Amino acid sequence: MTDEFEDRHGFPPGANEVRLAGHADQAAARTLAQAGIAPPDMVTFYDTIGDVTWADVGNGYFVDPAGDVLLRFKQHGVVHVSAERKAGGLVIGSNGGGLSYVASPGGAIYRTRTASLDEPDHERVADDLRQFLELLERSLTRFVANGDPGCL
Repeated sequence: MTDEFEDRHGFPPGANEVRLAGHADQAAARTLAQAGIAPPDMVTFYDTIGDVTWADVGNGYFVDPAGDVLLRFKQHGVVHVSAERKAGGLVIGSNGGGLSYVASPGGAIYRTRTASLDEPDHERVADDLRQFLELLERSLTRFVANGDPGCL
C-alpha cells in the first residue's frame, strides 16, 4: 500500500499498522469491563489488539487504544447514540475525516453524522465489532486494489 505513496502524494506515508496489546492496554480493557461500559467483544479485542492505525487509507481509519477510550470516558462520559438517549456508548475510534465510531453497550457500532459527539442520532454501521472490523478490512483491501477507501 505504501510502496508508491510518496511518489503519488509528495510526502512519506504515515503509520499503517495493527499494534499488539501491551499490559497497559489490557489493564485499561479490564477497567472498562469492570465498569460495565464496554461490550464484551471490545474487551476481548483489546486483550490482543492495542490499536489499529491506517493513516493512509483515505482520510484514515483508527481504532483507538483502550487507554484512550477509558480516558475519554472518564473525562466526557458516554456518547448517546439515539435521540431517546437510552443507550450510551464509548468512542472507540474515527475515520480521520472528523467522524467518530461509537460502540454501544449492546455491541453495535455507530458513526457520528458530523464531527460533533453531541448530535442526538448516529448512523449504525455494524451490528457488532466483528462486522465492523470486517468492514475495515474490506476498506483496506479496496483501497489497495483501486484507491477507493469506501464509505465507512
